[in-house]
Amino acid sequence: MYRYDDFDAAFVRERVAQFRAQVERRIDGSLTEEEFRPLRLMNGLYLQLHAYMLRVAIPYGTLNGAKMRQLALIADRWDKGYGHFTTRQNIQYNWPLLRDVPDMLEALAEVEMHAIQTSGNCVRNVTADHFAGAAADEIEDPRPVAELLRQWSTDHPEFQFLPRKFKIAITGSPNDRAVTRAHDIGLRMVRNARGEPGFEVIVGGGLGRTPMLGHIVREFLPKADLLPYVEAVLSVYNELGRRDNKYKARIKITVHETGVEKIRELVEARFAEIRPEFHGSDQALLADIEAAFAAPAWKNAPTDAYEAALRDPEFRRWSEQNLSRHRNDNYAIVSVSLKKQGATPGDATSDQMRVLADLAERYGHDELRISHEQNVILPHVHKGDLPAVHAALKAAELATANIGLISDIIACPGMDYCALATARSIPIAQDIATHFHALGLEEEIGGMKIKISGCINACGHHHVGHVGILGLDRAGVENYQITLGGDGTERAAIGERAGPGFPAEEVVPAIERLMRAYLAERQGPEETFIDAFRRLGPAPFKAALYPEEGKRDAA
Repeated sequence: MYRYDDFDAAFVRERVAQFRAQVERRIDGSLTEEEFRPLRLMNGLYLQLHAYMLRVAIPYGTLNGAKMRQLALIADRWDKGYGHFTTRQNIQYNWPLLRDVPDMLEALAEVEMHAIQTSGNCVRNVTADHFAGAAADEIEDPRPVAELLRQWSTDHPEFQFLPRKFKIAITGSPNDRAVTRAHDIGLRMVRNARGEPGFEVIVGGGLGRTPMLGHIVREFLPKADLLPYVEAVLSVYNELGRRDNKYKARIKITVHETGVEKIRELVEARFAEIRPEFHGSDQALLADIEAAFAAPAWKNAPTDAYEAALRDPEFRRWSEQNLSRHRNDNYAIVSVSLKKQGATPGDATSDQMRVLADLAERYGHDELRISHEQNVILPHVHKGDLPAVHAALKAAELATANIGLISDIIACPGMDYCALATARSIPIAQDIATHFHALGLEEEIGGMKIKISGCINACGHHHVGHVGILGLDRAGVENYQITLGGDGTERAAIGERAGPGFPAEEVVPAIERLMRAYLAERQGPEETFIDAFRRLGPAPFKAALYPEEGKRDAA
């Protein structure tokens, strides 16, 4: 894991002191809210529906026990005893008092964390595959490159006031677990004909009111060229991006209006111009960073305890659902569900955070990841330690065996917290999860990605859900549109709107009709919902959602 050097530490401390003075000026009235707004946003502080909200960066989703334990302390001391993990691998505190925020930032700085550039028209928190450094299918760990991008983009003098916010995602695996096609820049590690690792560069993706998948502008970019190439993309966007209309200011609109071929031409020209200016300094820095991400010293011990524990049906079910293959056959990747049926997706109490910190330190080589799916990952757990890990998770109500199932729902905070939301997300997610758990259908349905957003900004990634749910306001009444067939993997797709929306009380019955139609139509348990949708098309699923229309057509 990367550790701050003297420059990093001084930079973050200086920002804390600077913001502390700005908060004091806001409190004493020297700054108006309008004057204070850009200053707080530069430090990750939002004014939400009921209170301020502090968004803390967890770069590329990686942290250790000390950082997680400090997040728990902050939750207890200055918030309401919990935090909310987001689809950008950040954590949000929903109830801080303005006067306490500088102290929260000071506490973060103590463990090499901050909230810089978690808001604003700049390069936001760089996200990565949550299995990075552990996955069996990985070409290389992408986190050193993500750290390089973080350092380069932080307080970059040219890119602090872009036309709009800018998001980068990176994966080191051919199996995309970072939703790269839905980002302003997506980076997928690939190999060329000679077997050398490099990146497929995707530009112009994004969700929100105008969802678009990114375009491949370079099929293979050598690793050594990545930073100047990314800078070239940002430079072209900064010049061409619209500033007259914030709804048309994202790079996806720039690419759409300019044309991908012209964008590629401009980026390549700018890349050729600036590449010599780097003089290899970025590669020297990358080499230093890579040393901080060396694999841990793997534990050489028997796995008998794991094999014996598989005789317990509860442990076996958790093992089958929540464990993923590790690059070391004696290890497993543990996905810890923050989606116990009826819970708020992505929320973790301070006590649960401390349990996760303890487990990471004791059994996980002191590493944790936050996934964009709002769960927590223990990336390196020896199989012999899995029974003890499961027992500790169970005691903390963190052993729900539902990773990838219908109750493992992504949901934004919605109208319970967010000032932009037009409908609630959390109650819908809770109702769906508890309903299908009560029916006993979760495992029978199998792999299912339901994603819920409380407004068109799509923080819940509903466009790339197998089933997406978008909450809207219709004359003061919450109304929920359903989309079908979205996918956030390497087979990325934007979901199709199924038809008219549903009032809140009709969403769960509609989803049940949809799932029962899928179970009736699939070609055996091995065919997932998304595969059945691709085979059959939307017609049978729309008929299930809107049975009255079918009756009218028959009449």
